[in-house]
Amino acid sequence: MAKPNYGFEKRQRELEKKRKKAEKAMKKSGPQDQEPEQPQADAPAVAPAESTGQDGAKA
Repeated sequence: MAKPNYGFEKRQRELEKKRKKAEKAMKKSGPQDQEPEQPQADAPAVAPAESTGQDGAKA
């Protein structure tokens, strides 16, 4: 019978914890980051807005 590879099992647990932590972080910041992605795929390219002066008024 083969002996268990404890190092492999430990690495798999660590990877699972890391994946869950990353998912949790994505979930916390997700609504802010996910919104712009979807419209970019569907919306046509838009020209950049005109630059404004320091006071915010258009020239």
